[in-house]
Amino acid sequence: MRLPSSIFVSVSLFTAETTAALYLSSTYRSAGDQIWQGLTLLFTLVPSVLVQLTLTFIHRDLSRDRPLVLLLHILQLGPIVRCLEAFCIYGSVGRVEEPYVSITRKKQIPRGGHSEEVERQVGQAEGKLFTHRAAFARTSVIQAFLGSAPQLTLQLYICVLQQGVSIGRGTLMVISLLSIVYGALRCNILAIKLKYDDYEVDVRPLAYLCVFLWRSFEIATRVVVLVLFSSVLKLWVLPVILLNFLVFFLYPWILFWKSHSPFPENIEKTLTRVGTTIVLCLLTFLYAGINMFCWSAVQVKLNDPDLINKSQNWYRMAVYYMLRFVENASLLLLWYVYKTDFYQVICAPLLLLQLLVSYALAIFFMLVFYQFCHPCRKLFTSNMTQGFLDCSSLLCIMCASASPHKRPLRKAILEHPCPSVLKEMENQADETTSVTTDTTYEILNETNCDDANETNNVGGGFNGEVKHSLSVITVSQRPKQPLKCHVDPSGS
Repeated sequence: MRLPSSIFVSVSLFTAETTAALYLSSTYRSAGDQIWQGLTLLFTLVPSVLVQLTLTFIHRDLSRDRPLVLLLHILQLGPIVRCLEAFCIYGSVGRVEEPYVSITRKKQIPRGGHSEEVERQVGQAEGKLFTHRAAFARTSVIQAFLGSAPQLTLQLYICVLQQGVSIGRGTLMVISLLSIVYGALRCNILAIKLKYDDYEVDVRPLAYLCVFLWRSFEIATRVVVLVLFSSVLKLWVLPVILLNFLVFFLYPWILFWKSHSPFPENIEKTLTRVGTTIVLCLLTFLYAGINMFCWSAVQVKLNDPDLINKSQNWYRMAVYYMLRFVENASLLLLWYVYKTDFYQVICAPLLLLQLLVSYALAIFFMLVFYQFCHPCRKLFTSNMTQGFLDCSSLLCIMCASASPHKRPLRKAILEHPCPSVLKEMENQADETTSVTTDTTYEILNETNCDDANETNNVGGGFNGEVKHSLSVITVSQRPKQPLKCHVDPSGS
C-alpha cells in the first residue's frame, strides 16, 4: 500500500497558504490598507469553506453520527483532521485483521499488442485510503483555482502598484504558485484516472516533471499577462475577465441544452433538484476558474452520468491554446502601447518576448507529455490516427454526395472505405444488438455487510459521489460477431 504522500502535500500547501495569507492581512491592517486586507481574506476564506464542504460531501458526514468531525470542519480544521485520519489508517495496516477482502480487476496498458487483466485483493483500510485520496485530489483543484490563483494575481498586482515586494507578500506568492501548479497537476492525473478507469495506470516521474513544467510556464505567464494589462488599463480588465469566465461557465450548459438530455438526478440521492442545481453550478464555476488560467484536463459534460467527458478532444485543446495565445499576445501588445513611466526602467520588448516564449515553452512541454510521457499514450495514439482517417473518409463522402458530378468518387469511397467507417455503416444497416453478458462476483467474509458497503463507497466521478464499489466485480464479455438474439443479463 502506498504512503498517502499526496494527502500530506495537499494539507501542507493548504495550511501554509492560509497561515501566510492571515499574516499578510494583519500587516495590511496595520498599514491601513483595508481594501487589500479584505480581498486577501476573501481569497483565503472562500476556498477554505468550499474545501470543508467538499470533504464533508464526499465522506458523507452529514448522514453519519460524527459531530466532532463536523465541528472541526466548521472551525476550518477539516483537512488537518482528515490527513491525520488517513495516516492512522495507513499505520494500522497489517496490525488488525481485515474483516473482509474485496477483489478488483484492472487491465494493463497493452505491451506488444496484448493487454492482460490483473486481479488484486483490496482490504477495508485501502478502500478508506482510496476515498481520502480521491477527496483531497478534488480539494487541491478547488484550493488552487478558486483561492490560490486569484490570490497570486492580487498580490502580484499590489507589488506592481507599490513597486516593491515584501517578505510576507513574496512568501505568499511563492506558496500560491506552488499550490496552483500542484492543483493543475492533480487535475491532469485525475483526468487520466477517470478516462482510463478500466486500466492500471502507472504515472512515471518523468511525466510528473513534464506536467509540472508545462503548468508552471502556462500559469505563470497567464498571471503576469493579466497583471500587466490590469496595471495600465484598469477599466478594461474587468470585461476581459468576465467574458472569459462567462464563456467557460456557460459552455457546458449550452452543450447540455443542445443535447436535450434529462436533468441529472444521480449526483446524490439525498439532494433535491435545487441542491443538484447548486452542485452543478459550483462544478461549472470551478471549471470556468480552471480555464481562466490554464487548460482544464477534466472536461465537464453535464449529460454524462459521471459529469465528465472521457474522450480525448484534441480539436478543442488545439483551439483553446491557439485562442489563448492570441489573447495573451493581444493583451501584451495593449500593455506595450499604453505602458506608464514605471515600466521605463525595464526593457519592455524583452519582457514581452520572454512572456511569449514562456507560453510557447508551456505548449512544448504539453506536446512532450502527450507524445512521450503520457502513461496511456499507447491507447489513444491509434485512436487519434484512426480518427483522422475517419474524418477524412466521412468528409470525402459528404463532398461527393453534395456534388452530382462526383458520383464515381463517391462510389469508389463507398467500395473502399476506412475500416471504422465500414463498421459504422454495418452497424447502421444491422438493427441487431450485440449480447452483453454481465457476471457479478461478490467476495465477503461473514462480517457486518452494512459496514462493508459504507466503507467501500469509493470511485471515480468528478462530482462528490465517488462511486465504484470495491467489493463487487463486473465482467463484461462482448462477442466479436453480432448475434440476432437478446439475452437478459439477469437470467429472467
